[in-house]
Amino acid sequence: MQRLTVIRWLVLGYSCLFLLCGCSFTNGSTAGKTLTVATEPTFPPFEFQSATGELQGFDIDLMNAIAQSAGFKVKYKNIPFDGMIPALQVQTVDAAVAAMAITAQRVKTISFSRPYFKSGVAIATRTDNQNITNLDSLKNKIIGVQIGTTGALKAKSLPGSEVRTFNDSPLTLQALLNGSVDAVLNDRVVILYGIKSGNLKGLKVVGSLLTEEFYGIPTPKGSPNLDLINQGLATVLKNGSYTKIYQKWFGTQPPQLPEKSPIENQTSEKGVSQLFTSLSIILKSLPVLLRGALVTLELTALSVLLGMIGGSLIGIVRLQASVPLRWIARAYVDFFRGTPLLVQIFMIYFGLPAVAQNFGFTFNLNRLAAAVIALSLNSAAYIAEIVRAGIQSIEPGQAEAAQSLGLSSVQTMRYVIFPQAQRRILPPLGNQFISLLKDTSLVAVIGFEELFRKGQLIVAENYRSFEIYATVALVYLFLTLLSSQAFSRWERSLNPVKKKRN
Repeated sequence: MQRLTVIRWLVLGYSCLFLLCGCSFTNGSTAGKTLTVATEPTFPPFEFQSATGELQGFDIDLMNAIAQSAGFKVKYKNIPFDGMIPALQVQTVDAAVAAMAITAQRVKTISFSRPYFKSGVAIATRTDNQNITNLDSLKNKIIGVQIGTTGALKAKSLPGSEVRTFNDSPLTLQALLNGSVDAVLNDRVVILYGIKSGNLKGLKVVGSLLTEEFYGIPTPKGSPNLDLINQGLATVLKNGSYTKIYQKWFGTQPPQLPEKSPIENQTSEKGVSQLFTSLSIILKSLPVLLRGALVTLELTALSVLLGMIGGSLIGIVRLQASVPLRWIARAYVDFFRGTPLLVQIFMIYFGLPAVAQNFGFTFNLNRLAAAVIALSLNSAAYIAEIVRAGIQSIEPGQAEAAQSLGLSSVQTMRYVIFPQAQRRILPPLGNQFISLLKDTSLVAVIGFEELFRKGQLIVAENYRSFEIYATVALVYLFLTLLSSQAFSRWERSLNPVKKKRN
């Protein structure tokens, strides 16, 4: 009897435990659940940062309202717009809010919620530009777009136009303000908000909307969170919260939105079919990437050549007896080595024209000139230290012996010191060349279409990030190995011992 009693109590206890666990799992399926949501706070009024660094905007308020209605929490993650779809594909984020239009190409790789915003692409120009009035007047013009947007797709269809891509909307509009581009294709609401707030003085919107599109909240394919987001969005649309948020940011009544996406979500390819598709995409993209690799090599060679000339002079000046000259050279080296190359590129391409306009005159740099100047100035600082260290590594007795034979300081440097220092500076110079070759990818931020930018543009069209970026990495690896071998041969050719054996 005692055993039966014990067994009954055990059965009853386990039953209660299972019931409690079941209740906790049922309640925990939504309550307390946290979704990681990607956003890029550079697209006002949809998403941007306040003066205190807090996220705000229409998308942010809407996502918070959806989360409250559906019973989950949101953790925002800052990701560039062109990196959101790859992040969703590998499921490093659960969703994204970035004013992303629902397109046929995008639904092949990700799934969208029901539409939450109706918008369209418009043309923005400078107020003093009277030549651009509609889409036809953009032919043979320079057009600025944000990479991966529907505006970029629209610009590609214009005959004879030169399309320059930028990483985000503020950079695109800043290029228009500086006069680097003739017009910008961007979301009409974003442009009007910037003009109204006073941040985009000197710009205007011309013509009618070029597209009619709907924004949706993207999620990974087959994500269980899509139904949860749609549920919360439907509640927000019905209870009036959506109307309040819309009026807060745009001051008008929201338009009618369809209950379903105009483009149905599609299933993605799997298995062997996906493998053949990946190989086909790589083979199709390889010629374009190789053309970008040639541009990368040309940019690297030109920047290293100018950097060698400037760096050698600065390195020699660093060894001069004149204290002011030494301090000026030291300040140059410290500045360009102590600040990021990316910041220097922004300062030269975007900053200098803006400063020039403040003084009442127009000054523009094309992308090639800006890229070469930034890379050359940066590499010159590193090469200067390489040259200085190489010269100082030669024993002082060499210079004394040369001068005792009647050689001048210039002749001593040319015939005695520098030939010996050259062998010692060649290995670190090869490392600098390889580093600079890889650093050329940073000029993609100003729309310069070298190897990495070519890859970004391809990914923006087909959203096959792994295949394209893996191919880009292999091309970079091939270029660095080739450069390494070339410098190794050059180093062996300067070795007097091996020369004598040969």
